[in-house]
Amino acid sequence: MNKTPRKICAVITARPSYSRVKTALQAIKEHPGLELQLVVAGSALLDRYGTAVHFIEKDGFTIHEKVFMVLEGENKTAMAKTTGLGVMELANVFYNLQPDAVITIADRFETIATSIAAAYQNIPLVHLQGGEVTGNIDEKVRHANTKLADIHFVTSEDAKARVQKMGEDAAYVFNTGCPSIDIAAQVLQDPTMDFDPVTKYGGVGGPVSASGDYLVVMQHPVTTEYHQAKEDVQKTLRVIHELKIPTFWFWPNVDAGSDGTSNGIRSFREKYNPQHIRFLKNMEPIDFLKLLLHSNVLVGNSSVGIRECSFLGVPVVNIGTRQNRRLRGTNVIDVAYDEASIKEAIASQMSQPRNSRSAVYGNGDSGKKIADLLATIDLRFHKTITY
Repeated sequence: MNKTPRKICAVITARPSYSRVKTALQAIKEHPGLELQLVVAGSALLDRYGTAVHFIEKDGFTIHEKVFMVLEGENKTAMAKTTGLGVMELANVFYNLQPDAVITIADRFETIATSIAAAYQNIPLVHLQGGEVTGNIDEKVRHANTKLADIHFVTSEDAKARVQKMGEDAAYVFNTGCPSIDIAAQVLQDPTMDFDPVTKYGGVGGPVSASGDYLVVMQHPVTTEYHQAKEDVQKTLRVIHELKIPTFWFWPNVDAGSDGTSNGIRSFREKYNPQHIRFLKNMEPIDFLKLLLHSNVLVGNSSVGIRECSFLGVPVVNIGTRQNRRLRGTNVIDVAYDEASIKEAIASQMSQPRNSRSAVYGNGDSGKKIADLLATIDLRFHKTITY
């Protein structure tokens, strides 16, 4: 007799969450012992943050529920209220879908809404990418998710050891690697830059080409330093403006301070109208990694510089505290928000040969590992803390 497939509900709350879990979603969808339930929520539904839901649908995934939960304000209070609204809405979603397990992803502030709504209803909670450390509110959220979760799929041995030190049962902590590395591995198999970013994704700014030297910038506000967001981004903008190197610049995630980052970009663009910078909202994950692979340097503070770029060997100038203490490869130079230091680091990265690639976040088979474990592991919604 065939067993009924396990219903696995994954919640995508923002554009980076999708690339972090895409290959796991595909593997769950294709696994005969699993049934994928997909919920798209938060900023992943909003146009000003790139409407990630369109890419999800284009990739052939069926979306079971959409949860609109983002409150205007882009400050600390709005973050707290958005999380509260998420708990209320997702509780109803899980009640209706009746999943056998719920997946919450990484550390964005909205993800704890998923964790609370599942844990309080005795639904086994699976947490991806626990045990890592950074320099903002995300670290608190990540560790809170870990303590609410029953099953842990971490991305490195360093993270695995940390989750176990937090008292989690070693039998339920698995180093699966990061699913985003699976996409990076696909890119290395076919690295051809087979699209024009401006033609395919539009954006605003100058007619920047990806056929020669170019930079990519992705800079987010730091939620614990949100009041500095506008000043911080303007420092990076002045450096890029002075260098005159063609640049693809991506808008920030929805976080406390993102309004300051966005306002800084808009006011700078209106004042200087830089023709060597193209501002974009979002890209399909595989296109984005191809753009990174062929770039000279990634500048900013995105975790993609720490994860995928380490696997691809892309040089990175990481600015500020957002990625503090996160495990990294040799491709990263860390600098403070100091214009001279940023400029010097970019010049240094451009003058050096490509750094060696690193597999600290996996080898490209994470999605399959996650699906296989979800199909076979004993699902539970309670645990005993070990010491």
